[in-house]
Order: sequence, then C-alpha cells, then structure tokens
Amino acid sequence: MGATGEQIGPARSRERFLVGEPIAGGVRSPILNSWQRCKSLGLSPDRTDLPYRDDFDPDSRLVHAAQPVLDQLASRFAGSQMNVSLADGNGTVLQRRFGEPTLARSLPPIQSVPGFVFAERFAGTNGIGLALAERHLVQVYGAEHFAERSQSNACSAVPIRDQLTGHVVGVLCFGYPYAYEHPALPALVRRAAESIERRLMEQRSARERALLRAYLDAGPPPPNGAGSGEGPMIGLEELGDSGLDLHDQMILKERATELISSTQRAAVEVFLPHGRGVTLLSSPVTSRSGVEGIVVEAVFTGEPPPGHHRSAATGAGPPHGVREVHGVHEAYAARGAPHASPPPSGGDPVAPGAPGPGKVRGLVLVGEPEVGKYAVAARRRLELLAEASTRIGTTLDVTRTAWELAEMAVPRLADYVTVDVPEAVLRGEESADPRSELHRTVVHGIREDCPFYPVGRVELRAGTPHMRCLDSGQAVLQPDLREAVGWIDQEPEHARGILSRGVHSLISVPLLARGVLLGIASFYRSQDPAPFGEDDSWLAQELAARAALCIDNARRYTREHTLALALQESLLPHGVPEQGAVEVAHRYLPAESGVGGDWFDVIPLSGTRVALLVGDVVGHGLHAAATMGRLRTAARNFAELELAPDELLTHLDNLVVRLDREEGGDNDAGSIGIAGATCLYAVYDPTSRLCTMARAGHPPPALVHPDGRVTFPELPAGPPLGLGGLPFETAEVELPEGSTLVLYTDGLIEDRGRDVDVALDQLRRTLAQPHRSPEDTCQAVIDGVAPEHPADDVALLIARTRTVPADRIATWNVSADPSLVAGVRAAATRKLADWGLDEPAFAAELMLSELVTNAVRYGTEPIQVRLVHDRSLICEVSDGSSTAPHLRRAATTEEGGRGLFLVAQLAHAWGTRYTTHGKVIWAECALDAA
Repeated sequence: MGATGEQIGPARSRERFLVGEPIAGGVRSPILNSWQRCKSLGLSPDRTDLPYRDDFDPDSRLVHAAQPVLDQLASRFAGSQMNVSLADGNGTVLQRRFGEPTLARSLPPIQSVPGFVFAERFAGTNGIGLALAERHLVQVYGAEHFAERSQSNACSAVPIRDQLTGHVVGVLCFGYPYAYEHPALPALVRRAAESIERRLMEQRSARERALLRAYLDAGPPPPNGAGSGEGPMIGLEELGDSGLDLHDQMILKERATELISSTQRAAVEVFLPHGRGVTLLSSPVTSRSGVEGIVVEAVFTGEPPPGHHRSAATGAGPPHGVREVHGVHEAYAARGAPHASPPPSGGDPVAPGAPGPGKVRGLVLVGEPEVGKYAVAARRRLELLAEASTRIGTTLDVTRTAWELAEMAVPRLADYVTVDVPEAVLRGEESADPRSELHRTVVHGIREDCPFYPVGRVELRAGTPHMRCLDSGQAVLQPDLREAVGWIDQEPEHARGILSRGVHSLISVPLLARGVLLGIASFYRSQDPAPFGEDDSWLAQELAARAALCIDNARRYTREHTLALALQESLLPHGVPEQGAVEVAHRYLPAESGVGGDWFDVIPLSGTRVALLVGDVVGHGLHAAATMGRLRTAARNFAELELAPDELLTHLDNLVVRLDREEGGDNDAGSIGIAGATCLYAVYDPTSRLCTMARAGHPPPALVHPDGRVTFPELPAGPPLGLGGLPFETAEVELPEGSTLVLYTDGLIEDRGRDVDVALDQLRRTLAQPHRSPEDTCQAVIDGVAPEHPADDVALLIARTRTVPADRIATWNVSADPSLVAGVRAAATRKLADWGLDEPAFAAELMLSELVTNAVRYGTEPIQVRLVHDRSLICEVSDGSSTAPHLRRAATTEEGGRGLFLVAQLAHAWGTRYTTHGKVIWAECALDAA
C-alpha cells in the first residue's frame, strides 16, 4: 500500500521531508512535529515493525466500559470498510470491530489482531500514536502516515480519559478509506469516546462520584490573585512542558494518598526527578449527600526552589524531596485550600501553591480520609513486599538469605527478628525432625544488644508459640506476650528480661517451601504500642514465604554444590606421583558460583620424562565435574601410550566429539551434551632439557627463567576440544636448569572487573622472584593474581625443572652385527661399576643383552643404546623400525620367544615408545634390585 497522491495526503511534502529538504508549508503542525519525532527516533517508513504484547488485559475496566459502545459502532457501520480500534494508554490495541467481517480475514495480523502496539515511537505517525501524543482528537490522512503501509487509509482518533483523574487511559480510533471521509465523523468518534468515559466513571463507587461532582461543581479558584483562567482540568501526564511520566505520577499519587489520610488542609511542594517542582493542594470537599472527603490538586511550578539539589525525589514523605508550604490564600479558604502568606512588597497575595499566571493545575486524587489511611498502609505493605522480592535471595547461601529476611522486616514490620533453621538445612539437606536440631541463624533488631538467645543451638519446648507454629505449620499470632504462659514458663528469667525491654507482641511464622519445613521466623514488636494484628501476620507470612523459597533454593544449591565439589575432589589428583624431572606445586580454587570442570595432572613417563597437563571443561556443576573426570582419565591413558602432545590432543578432541554425540542424543531436547573443553599438554625431558607443548584453545604457560625474567612462550593456539577435524601443532622449547613452568586455567586471569592484559602483568610481576620454592610461588600467585571472588574455577600447576647430569647418561651406537652385542654388554657393565651400581648390574646386563639382541636381529639401523642413572636405572635401546615386540608365552618345545618375558620379570617397568625415526624399547630397574 503506497502513497496514492496529493488527494489523500501531502505525499510530495513527505518525500521532501524524508530526504532532508525544507518544507515551505502545506503540512499541519501536529503532523510535521510527529514526522520530526519519528525521524529523531530513527524510524524507517518502509520498515516499522510493531511490537506485539500478549500480556494485555482483555478484561480490563476500559474494555468492559467500551464493549457496548464498540458493538453499537460495529452495527452502525455494518457492511462498510470502516474499522474501529480500542487501544490502552500505551498504544496497545485491545479490541477491534469491522463493518465488513471479512475484512478481519483479508487484512494482515498487524491491522486485524489485538496486541500490536501503535505508539508513535514504534509505528510512526498514525491515529492512535498521535492522539496519545497530542492529547486531543486528531485526524491523519494518507501520506500523513509515516509508514508506507498505512498511506491508503485515513483515520480519526480521540483520547479516552478517566473523568476522576483526567488521565488518558486509552484511545478510540476510526480507520477508513479516504472516500469515507465525512464532516460528521469527528463528532461521532468524540461522542463514542465520551460514552466510554461515562461508563468508566460508572465503575467508580457512588461515594467517589459524589466527591468528584462536588469538586467539579465548586469550579476553578476565584480570579482575585489566584490566577484563574487556566482552562479546564487536565491529566497529570499533561502537566509541564514535557508532561509527567508514569514514575512522576506515581510519586504524586503516593504523596496525595498521604495527604488524604491526614485529613489536613495543606500545600506541599514535591520535587520530582530532574529537579522539576509540583505543588500539591489538599482541600476538604463535601458531596450533596454529605460524604466528606479530600481533593488533591497538582500545580506545575516548573523549576525547583533555590537550594534544591536536582536529585530524584521519592515524594514518600516530607523528608527528602518535599517541602511544606505554609499559609492559606483567602480565595481558597472557602474551598478549604491553604491560606497564602502576605506578599513581600504589598502586592496581591498569591498562594505559594495556588495556580499563578502561566501555571496549570490537574486533579490528582479524590478520596475519603479513612480510605486514604487504609490505602497508605496497604501501599506500604505492597512496597515492602515488592522490595523484598528483589532483596531477599540475592545469594545462594542459606544464612545470608535468612539475614536478608530479618533486614527487610526491621524496623518496617518488627523491631526484632530471629530465624531458626535446622542444622541439616544449613548443610543442604532436609531435616528429619526440624524441632530437635534447630540452630539460631539470625538475631537482628533495632538495638545491638538484642535480648534474645544468641546465634547457636536452641531448644524450643512444647506450649510455646514457636513450637505451636512448628507443630501446626501455621503462623501463630501472640498479641500480648505476657499472656504466653508456655513461653514464660520455659525460662521465666529470660522471658522477664525480654518483656522488660518493652517487647510485647510476637508473630511466629513457619518457613515452608515445596512441602518442606525449613525452620521458623519470629517477629517481635516493642516500640509501637499497638500489638501485631491480622494484617501484620499476613505480611509476615508473605515475607517468610518468599524467604523460605529462596532458602530452599539455597539449600538445594548447597547440596548440589557439596556433591559436585566432593565428586571433583575425588577426580582430581590427591598427590603428586614420584618423579625426578620437576619439583611440583599445585592449587585448585573452586568458583563461588559452583564447581566447574578445571583439572590438572602430573604423569611420569619413560626415560625420566614427565607430562604436565591442565584443562578446563566449559560449564559448572555435576555434569562438568563428571566430564572433567572422563577427560582426565582418557588423557592419562593416552599419555601412557607415549603419544606426542599434538597426537594426544587429537585423540582427546575425537573423544569429546564422540561423547557430545552420545550424550547429545542427536540433539534431543532433554540431552545435555558437552559444550567443549580447553587443554594444555607439555612433556619435559630432563636429559635434554627440552619441553614439547601443544594447546587446544588454552592460555599459554608462563616461563620463569633462572634470572627472574618471565616470558610467555609462543605456542600455536589450536582449536578448543570438541570441534573435530582440526589439527594441533607442537612447539619445542629448551628450558634452562632451574626454570619454572607455570600452567593455569583461564579462571586465574579472566575476571569481569579486570582486563586480561592487566591480569597477565600481575602474573608476570608475581612470578618475577625465581628463588622462591614452587609451593611459595603457588601461594603468591593465588594471593596476588586470582580474583577475590572467582566466577570460574582456577587450576594452577607450577613445575621447577631439574636435569640429569651428563655424567649419569651413557650412550653407545651399535651396528646391526650380533657379534657386537657382547662388547656393548661389557661396556655397560663397566659404566655401572663406575656409577657404583653393583647390585642391579646383573639384572641390567641380562635385560640389555636381550634388548640389544632383538634390535640387531629384528630392527633396522641406526641402533642406539642408552643408560640413564636417575631415581632408577633406565635401559633404552632404539632402532629405526616401527615394529614393536610383544610379550608372549613360549611353548615348551620352542627354543626362543622368552626374551621379553625375562625382561618383564627382571624390570620394574618396561614398554615401547615411538619416535619420528622409529621406536625405543625401555626397561627400568630398581636400584635395590639384586
């Protein structure tokens, strides 16, 4: 639906406006102002997507009042292309009627289905949005609409007001083809809106209507000095240059309710946010039938008085943001309005809050004092509950949640609060008998020296209000504690001490959630002479119910957190295995929000080498901890196969993909799956001082040189585990003796309140002290670098390198000649004698002879023999073949096949590892072997 020409709207002017050209005239000012607002909002004429709300109330007061009027309009326009819309004060369409019912099926949902919001900031210039903006009847034709889709239509719309307050509560809009335009349509839509307004007023009570009629019959203030002639009463949203928003109106209504309940004549200045000032005038009014009430008017004064700081005012009482205006104007005296102070220079007296020249007034509320008092109390209770919904349960900690309940109740409901919770609940469990294991968790009141039992184990006896509450699961109201015989008899001296402090009333409320009794909250009153009543009991129960639900959530979280932590601790290393390659220290710091999937490991390998590993599974909780355990076990198994770092990461990557596929169940809705993991794997060889590393999306390690210099080796980043099919690369770094390798997870350096580069600088400065032991360095890093409140787990592994001295390594190159085996055996025997290893010499000689013979017979050159004297004696024979021998049981008739069996019996451990040039057969012999 595009523009149809000048006859239905200023199409050319609109086109000029959209391209930024000046418009000489021909466009009505409301339309031009609306276009400018739309442009400033960044709306696009060809794309104005309207929000849809499904939470509107289809049975609101406005809908009930408009229903018969809409039905009459539909009957009147039957058979035509007229459509009638009813929208609320936010521009959300609540009802639609069509002269021709088939229109509802032919039009798009945005023009036929209730729920779409036609406010100007979403829909651009249109009847509903412009009526809300202009606050009076408007007509929009063709190209005056901002959106392209609406330009074949015309519409007439008028606001619907609440006659009691003057507020705009809705809009009635007629939409029709331009050919239907008729001079009588504006009058018709206005009369229909007035009918809806009258029906809205009929929903008010007769007393409210009588008070309003008495107020309206009194007319505006007399002109002598009061500044009459401002026009008819308007709604609060229209006061001031830019109107008052909903928050401003709420402040004024709250203060007006208090003025009504006070039954006093007053003029009060209320300072709204952004420094704007509004004067509230309260005056008594009496209806013809004798109903006495208070009317509160608002006068917009614009700027705040001198000395007022431009801060948001609550208007909830005279303290901050409210100033009483004293004196009453003579002209208002007849209507009960405040008298004015004499003018400072002999001029006409003007009431401080009365409408003066250039000021406008609007009705805020009309009501009866007793109803106002009840409304103030009800509002304060609702405010307390609303605040409690945001302040109770801010953490998943049982004790802290109980404290938040007490802090909310004191002093607005009670003067003292105690909360007793079973010890099992504090541990995250359900209590088998909450009455026998109560732990006083909170004692809070208006005084620090509360006269109640302190935090600790408490015992409640039968007959007390507290025990009756626990037994029945119902709140117990004790208006006068002096009549609580069972409570006094439990410990008379203690009870007299409480009563002597003025404590006179009690409400005991059970903490029940999901059918589980979680404890008891007791509310005491002392300062207010009035005892607790049923309304107070209801409020205490509401607060306790909200707190109980949060306590139960915290209890369940505590249980799951404890289980997850226990599982993770069982899956992490409980100690460091014996090895001589590195001196190791480690730390694991769980996240505050829950256990995660971080882990570390130290794995001894053949040839005095050691593998260092850190990893991080994405996520928190039991699933992450279980996944971590599976990956750590798999990594240890892959390490036992002597795989290179890049190959090991490839196998882990394949495993994560497979686990994710199995647990994801082909994307079943109830499946969890594995989100992924990162890992860093390093292998250090103390005989060559070479460290081979590879990482899968993990932070690089830190390297502390013997001179204190700290670097971060450049390692290929590699993809995180779980992506599948992507390669990993290794890097080889030579580490000086006494170097320190620091491996960590991202929880150490990543924090919401700190940049990663800043954290790495902190880590560099902390590590730049090479003479500390690994254990001291580990603690320094946790204290100086780890976040104070970690949002993620922290795993830290620090390894100081050692080397095997060159004089403890012996190497021989052997040709593929069986006759040379005896010479190698003899040379090895002499070297063992030089090392003082006479006891294991015989076993070592037999093992070495067998391994060298196998390499000469079945392997290929180059063949090399190496002895390493470390914590054990290591015999290694390498050759260029990739075929490894296998241990088997030889038959009694076979002459060979027993060599590896003999090696396995003599060696402490033996195995095969593959290299880029072949394989290595190794065997370890304990130094105390005979």
